[in-house]
Amino acid sequence: MRLLPVLGLLSVLIPGTAVPAAATSAPLSSDATVQAYVDAFATPGIAAAVVSDGGVELIVRGRDGDGRTITPHTLFRIASMSKSMTATAVMLLVQDRKIALDDRVIDTLPEFTMADERYEEVTIRQLLSHTSGLSLRTNPEFALPAPRTTEAVVAELRDRRLVAEPGARFEYHNTNYSIAARVVEVVSGESLDDFLRQRLFVPLGMLDTQSVDACDQAVERLAPGFSVVLGLAYVMPEMPGRCGGNGGVVSTLADMVRWLRFQQGEVGAGVLDRILLEELHVSQPGAESYALGWQRAAPGGGDAPGFVSHGGTLATFTGSMAFVPETGRAAVVLTNGVGSPGELVQNLIVGADGVAAKPYENPLNIVNGILSALAVLALILLLVTALRAPRWAARRPRSWLRLISLTLVIVAGLFVPLAPALLGGSVEWQYWVFDLWLFPLLDVLGIVLVLGGISALVSRIVALRVVPVALRGRLRASRQSSTPV
Repeated sequence: MRLLPVLGLLSVLIPGTAVPAAATSAPLSSDATVQAYVDAFATPGIAAAVVSDGGVELIVRGRDGDGRTITPHTLFRIASMSKSMTATAVMLLVQDRKIALDDRVIDTLPEFTMADERYEEVTIRQLLSHTSGLSLRTNPEFALPAPRTTEAVVAELRDRRLVAEPGARFEYHNTNYSIAARVVEVVSGESLDDFLRQRLFVPLGMLDTQSVDACDQAVERLAPGFSVVLGLAYVMPEMPGRCGGNGGVVSTLADMVRWLRFQQGEVGAGVLDRILLEELHVSQPGAESYALGWQRAAPGGGDAPGFVSHGGTLATFTGSMAFVPETGRAAVVLTNGVGSPGELVQNLIVGADGVAAKPYENPLNIVNGILSALAVLALILLLVTALRAPRWAARRPRSWLRLISLTLVIVAGLFVPLAPALLGGSVEWQYWVFDLWLFPLLDVLGIVLVLGGISALVSRIVALRVVPVALRGRLRASRQSSTPV
C-alpha cells in the first residue's frame, strides 16, 4: 500500500542524493549486490531471487521479527505488489465472461456510490489503471480508524467526490484496488482470499500465500516487521490500514518466484489466456506508464527501458519485483524494513547482463541525524531556560510579553510531526500516529518542543509570581552601580 503523502515522502527521500553506501565500477555478484543493499539500509531481513537463463538464484539474509532466520519460505507482507494479483483476479472474471474491463463499476457493484454524479461513468479498467478520478485530496484513505473490509471501504465513499473526470488523468490511489477487489467478491460470490487461492495460488503452487483485508491483520507464521532508525532496527507491529485488494497479500520468496514466472508465461499456462495475461502488462490510456496492476517502468527509477515492475511499501515491510519480457530476466526482493528495494531489483536484473550496479544511497540517515541533533539541542536549551527562570524573571520588569516566544515553541512542537502531511497539502493530527512508524524522530522532536516548552513556560510564569519586587530592584541597582562612568 502506498501511504501518500507520508510514504510518498519516503519514496522521494530514499532514492535521493546522499553519500553512496559503496561505489561500484564493475559488476558484482548477486550475493554481493544484496549485501551492499543490506549494509546501506541496515535491513533486518531480506529475501531476494534472480531469474535468469532458465535458472533461479535465491539469496536470503538476516532474521524476522521473532528472531528466526530468513528462508525462502519466510512470510512477508508484499504490500502494493498485491495489486498485480487483484488485477489478475479481475482478468480471470473477464476470461469467464462475467465482466468486461470497460464495464461501468455500478453495473457490477450497485453498492458503489459517491456524492458526485461522475462516479457513474467509472469503469473497471479505470480502477485498475488509477484513472478513476479518485484522489487522496477528497478521499483520505489513511484516516484512522481504518475500515477492515473492502465492503466498508466502498461504503465510506458515499459522501466523497472525484477530483477529475473518469479517465482524464492518472493518480495512484489505493482505494481503486479495494473497489476492484469488492467487484471480484460480489461477482464471484467469494472472498478475495478464497478466489485468489482457488483460481491462482493453488494452481500455481503458491501454497504459502494468502490475502487479508487489514494491513495489520495477524497471519499465522508471519512475524512482525521492523522500523530502522540510524541503523538501529527494532520490532514494530504493522500500522493499521485498509489493504484489501491493494496491499494485503502475504507471501514468500519461493511463491513470488512462481508468481513472476507465471506472469512471464513460463508456468500456469492453463490458468489465464495468454492474450489476457499480456494485457495486464500494457500501459493504459491516460495512465502514464501504469498498466493493470503493473508499471512499464524501471523499478529503481530512471529511464531504463523494457521493465514490467511494481513495488510495495508498508510501514514495516518493503519489496519490489520486475521482469523484462524481451530477455526473460526477472527479480523479486522482499524485506522487513524500510529501504529502496526497487533499486536492488533493477541492479539484480541488469547485473545478470554484466552491467555494474548503481550505488545505494540512504539519505534517511542524514535526515534522522539532523532530527536527533535538533531534539538534543532543543532539550538542552529548554532545560537551561527552565533552570534560569528565577534570574530571568528578576531581570525583566515587563517579562509577561516575553513569554510569547515559548508559546510559539510549543505550537511549533505540535506541528513538527505534521511536516509530511503539510508537504502533501493537508493537516491531519493522525500523522502524529503515523510518524511513530515512519519518522519516529519527528515525534521525538515534537515531544521535546512541547513538553520542554511547557516546562520552561511554567517555570517562567512561576518565577514571575514568586520573585520579590525588591529583589528585582536590588539587581537593577547593582547593575547600575557597576556601570563605568
